[in-house]
Amino acid sequence: MNDMPTLRDELGIWMAAGFRSALPELPADAVIAVAPTAQAGFGDYQCNAAMGLAKRLRKAPREVAQAALAAAGTHPAVAKAEIAGPGFINLTLDDAWLARRVEAAASDARLGTPRPGDGRTIVLDYSSPNVAKPMHIGHIRSTVIGNALDRLHRFLGYRVVADNHLGDWGTQFGLLIMGFRHFADTAAYEASPIEELERIYVKSYEQSKADPSWLDAAKAELVKLQAGDAENRRLWESFVEHSMREFDRIYARLGVTFDLVRGESWYNERLPGVVARLEKLGLARDSDGAVCVFSDGTLPPKDDPLMKQEDGEWKPAPCLVRKSDGAFNYATTDLATVLSRAEEFAPDAVIYVTDERQQLHFRQFFHVARALGVTTRLVHVWFGLMRLPEGTFSTRQGNVIKLERLLDEAEERALAIVKQTSPEMPEAVQREVARAVGLGAVKYADLSQNPQSLVTFTWDKALALEGNSAPYLQYACARIASVLDKYAEQFPGGSFAAAPVALGEAVERALALHLARFPEAVLDAAAACKPNVLADYLFSLSQLYSSFYQNVPFLKAPEGVRESRLRLCSAVAAALRAGLGLLGIETPARI
Repeated sequence: MNDMPTLRDELGIWMAAGFRSALPELPADAVIAVAPTAQAGFGDYQCNAAMGLAKRLRKAPREVAQAALAAAGTHPAVAKAEIAGPGFINLTLDDAWLARRVEAAASDARLGTPRPGDGRTIVLDYSSPNVAKPMHIGHIRSTVIGNALDRLHRFLGYRVVADNHLGDWGTQFGLLIMGFRHFADTAAYEASPIEELERIYVKSYEQSKADPSWLDAAKAELVKLQAGDAENRRLWESFVEHSMREFDRIYARLGVTFDLVRGESWYNERLPGVVARLEKLGLARDSDGAVCVFSDGTLPPKDDPLMKQEDGEWKPAPCLVRKSDGAFNYATTDLATVLSRAEEFAPDAVIYVTDERQQLHFRQFFHVARALGVTTRLVHVWFGLMRLPEGTFSTRQGNVIKLERLLDEAEERALAIVKQTSPEMPEAVQREVARAVGLGAVKYADLSQNPQSLVTFTWDKALALEGNSAPYLQYACARIASVLDKYAEQFPGGSFAAAPVALGEAVERALALHLARFPEAVLDAAAACKPNVLADYLFSLSQLYSSFYQNVPFLKAPEGVRESRLRLCSAVAAALRAGLGLLGIETPARI
């Protein structure tokens, strides 16, 4: 079944054949597709191609639609095809065909999802915390969004190279080295290294604001580190080692793994060559001792990546690749990194998951990379910042909420609920369920929102255990498991695994139709790099199941009908488990 097109694509292929047969003059680039209807009264799928093509063909939309529909002929999936309004083609699926489609999906571990990524490689750059700083709640977005995209693309057959591109190089290390030498408490560093490094960094940063000479000295320490100074290198390696130990502990709790962990330092030796290459190609030039890539003025300002808008005016935004003190920066490192990735992996795409503040940086970096000959598709998946109700948070200002504290609080709150709802459950099982529920709630609270939305963090919102939440979906899975267990108890030897699916009730048909669209939700979430598309699908599925459960009998239904409905139940549970798994969320058998 994995080689079959999705339901949407199958209907789209049929419609496209009709349009091209009836209208041979159609331009080659004409887009003919179908999409789910917004309202059930207009059928199950709709093709609106006639509306867009009519002008190009100088014909009435309804005339175009009628010709295409006549040429398309019949399709076994379609019970009714009719033209509505000025030229919409509404398609209603045949119930028996839909039932067989759901049966086939229910028998397939992938629920009928194709593998368009077979033979293709994607490098996924996400999480990327800064060394020597604890992970805080701001890191949750890149980490869980990136991991969901990782899981989605692997499921679709892509070879994914998940790379945790650590922030282990840059100005902050000059500040940290200066601070360590002047403010470090050796005993505190040995007892709790990351907390001590955080304290040192904040103090050094404050000193740099009060004393410009301190910042100059910190920059000099960074240049020494980048040049290979032995003592600075020893301190830096210690910072990295302690940080990785902490990061790995958090990732283990979140169920997040990487194929590569290569920080900015990995590419340090390549940086001079990148700048030299830019200069040789005439792409970069000196600017007051620094080296920058400037706009050449061939593009309108709004289209030029090396321009930015300030106060309603377009101003130059040169891409800095080497500072006047000889140090390199993020753009240089990212250029060296993408050149290395292109050589090593030959990826079809590199996807970067970072916050919205880096949009200008990535526009510039992608522009320069293309000028250097990088042909790989480069994608910046940016997300809105996470804020506290009183404003932004910053390690420098010391007002962060540590990610570990968030995870602890999530599990504690979930445990209180599990103890209340399932007091008979052994304590060890209660804690395991609370872990899955609490961490699932935190992840879903993020993943269920459009990545580009602004998130204002509050404990109640992040840890909500009802409504459109992971616990709601997890509970739906557990409730289905309970129904299936009761069937086994009441009907020993009975089986529904191969039972024919019958769609006698409207609620059964609606549920089956939504189940058949699981592959479309997965494909759309991956294509748009928006896990919330899949989250929306799962929530709608759980709501349809709830209506199904409340409105028709299951175990008390006649034989045959009973097994059909239980097979639908089982398929819903499979879709929920698969979908939540793609979001990195576990589904306990009992809650």
